Amino acid sequence: MAGLRALLPLLCSALLLPARAAALEEEDGVLVLRANSFEQALAEHRYLLVEFYAPWCGHCKALAPEYAKAAAKLKEEGSEIRLAKVDATEESELAQEFGVRGYPTIKFFKNGDKAAPKEYTAGREADDIVSWLRKRTGPAAATLADVAAAEALVDSSEVVVIGFFKDSTSEAAKEFLLAAEAVDDIPFGISSSADVFTKYQISKDSVILFKKFDEGQNNFEGDFKKDNLLNFIKSNSLPLVIEFTEQTAPKIFGGEIKTHILLFLPKSVSDYQGKLDNFKSAAGNFKGKILFIFIDSDHSDNQRILEFFGLKKEECPAVRLITLEEEMTKYKPESDELTADKIKEFCDKFLAGKIKPHLMSQDLPEDWDKQPVKVLVGKNFEEVAFDENKNVFVEFYAPWCGHCKQLAPIWDKLGEVYRDHENIVIAKMDSTANEVEAVKIHSFPTLKFFPAGPGRNVIDYNGERTLEGFKKFLESGGQDGAAADDDLEDMEMDEETELEEGDEDEQKLQKDEL
Repeated sequence: MAGLRALLPLLCSALLLPARAAALEEEDGVLVLRANSFEQALAEHRYLLVEFYAPWCGHCKALAPEYAKAAAKLKEEGSEIRLAKVDATEESELAQEFGVRGYPTIKFFKNGDKAAPKEYTAGREADDIVSWLRKRTGPAAATLADVAAAEALVDSSEVVVIGFFKDSTSEAAKEFLLAAEAVDDIPFGISSSADVFTKYQISKDSVILFKKFDEGQNNFEGDFKKDNLLNFIKSNSLPLVIEFTEQTAPKIFGGEIKTHILLFLPKSVSDYQGKLDNFKSAAGNFKGKILFIFIDSDHSDNQRILEFFGLKKEECPAVRLITLEEEMTKYKPESDELTADKIKEFCDKFLAGKIKPHLMSQDLPEDWDKQPVKVLVGKNFEEVAFDENKNVFVEFYAPWCGHCKQLAPIWDKLGEVYRDHENIVIAKMDSTANEVEAVKIHSFPTLKFFPAGPGRNVIDYNGERTLEGFKKFLESGGQDGAAADDDLEDMEMDEETELEEGDEDEQKLQKDEL
């Protein structure tokens, strides 16, 4: 009895202690978070990278192995950084709280702060993820005290930049560190060690870009200024020819080079390597000016890209060039020859401004004007849309677009209403197969009104997508439902990123955003 009395204080103390939090769920080294465990994860981990994903999202599936690989690499290093994921389709409140509008969305949380997590902006390969996180949690450039540290850094990633400075406080070294801070996805190192200088046969202040492809390394030449260094890195950090994949897409589209030449080449073709070598041979002349990209036209994931350029699989190999400035513009070479000289000639002419944009057009169907909704293609667009005697209302659509399919029966009814009207025309154009200089389409469906009269005026529709809404718009002469100028950008963003709740196939077609 006395023994029991002695244990009572201990039992009471145990009961009064707060319950220990359950261990967070993990999958392949990645924390699996839910609404009831998110706060715990933030409290337990100083640095937390969280992917908001959808199980059906193709980009998310492609990212998964690289994300797990990055988590494993950080764990192996004993890093404080943890990677986590949230199924945004199940945890909709979390997705809404953090502004998730596309998949995958990846955010970085530091010191448990939920107010302003940093958006992840780098590539989708493990090395990119790790490099970006190191930049966010440590110095812009690692100090390399000895040869072992330098060798370890060079071995750690596909691309590494090292600054060799005898005085690490010099103005040149400071400019190097400014450049290091500006680059998210490449690890940087800096060294003043005589042994490191000797190892890499350096006798004066230098910057070297080490890479596991092409030449192996590039030595910087010029004044040590931030902008000069950034231009050097930009020109040399990507392969001469980069294959388009889910993982490389962010590097391709997020880079500084906005002019891309694409080789659509099936890997099954007999002279595949010869054609790729010709392409690579031409690429060396345009480093830093044009990005050379190879796309396997046999791969099912790339069929949408072929459609975008109006190409069929049987037309490949083929070359196209695109500029990604404010408006995307496509160019087609005059010759189908894929020799290095012909590719170089095409690029030289483009840079000299001697190549006109290539606008796709289907052939005009014989019965294009026989139905209530008239069919427009590139070849008849100008004639119909800018007819000064007609008010023309056009839907620009994509055959695969879920919103377009929902709109189709309403648009057909609208055509019936105005079938015999003397000056109102209802029309549609497949914008994946037809392009016109006067109108640039950024999302589907896009609805534009071309009022009668001179001046080639165009009015964007931003009203309700109902039969009554369309009729009010037309009867008001394009006033009731017209988009205000400052509404246009928001309208396009909403169209492109809205997440549908339709069937799985339709969901997969939505634009995924990183």
